[in-house]
Amino acid sequence: MDDSLAGVVLAAGAGRRLAPLTRLRPKALCPVGGQPLVDRAVARIEPHVGDVAVNLHHGAAALHAHLDPRLHRSFEAPEALGTAGALGALRPWLAGRDVLLTNSDAWFPDDLDLGAFVAGWDGDRVRLLCVDDPVRGDFGRARYCGVALLPARLVARLEATPSGLYEVQWRAEALEGRLDLVVHPGGFVDCGTPADYLRANLAASGGASVVGAGARVHPGATVVRSVVWDGAEVAAGEVLVDAVRAGPLTVLIRGDETPIGLGT
Repeated sequence: MDDSLAGVVLAAGAGRRLAPLTRLRPKALCPVGGQPLVDRAVARIEPHVGDVAVNLHHGAAALHAHLDPRLHRSFEAPEALGTAGALGALRPWLAGRDVLLTNSDAWFPDDLDLGAFVAGWDGDRVRLLCVDDPVRGDFGRARYCGVALLPARLVARLEATPSGLYEVQWRAEALEGRLDLVVHPGGFVDCGTPADYLRANLAASGGASVVGAGARVHPGATVVRSVVWDGAEVAAGEVLVDAVRAGPLTVLIRGDETPIGLGT
């Protein structure tokens, strides 16, 4: 733990691409492997920082009630502030510290250890955790995967107005050759769509269906490569394949990754 380093989890997004699941819960509370995404994000960075803040906007009340009381909350209103604006709003709490930032909707395996990522940082340049992705790369083949180290001198320039880090800082830093890109060789899924959300759950479980605590899968039901949320029910005779059962909704993931939302 480094008291000179503050942790920030971004959890204010509306999750529009993850609809219809986000009509039931904020994206950050959608579970992967039975654990809400925001909890996984906090656990990812907490060992390496002095304390952690979470920014809230969409579904703020539900997230506030869920989060551990020791975590700092940054409520954004009347609108979400984006990645840069969120840090601008947190400047008084950050108190001049460097920042270890993570997206709540980024899934990594449980064995991800950010120790080397943090320890090897020069403290001067923005350091981004990336994966090699020649199709969707943000910086050549390097695709940002939702974990960053930000020096206090750059965070101090950010304002609490709606804005993104790429547009405000990272694009210019990249043009000047000042981004420190670290390629992560392990698993990563951006849980932005129902198809990717299902993929993250199957990656977390090793390919088996994920059935949440308190869910009821009745005898005679068939559940294959699917997610059943806590409290949801799969009736006898039902067949779920490549699907997410979330409360009253069933989201079917087709081969072209187009989700079909059905009421139950």
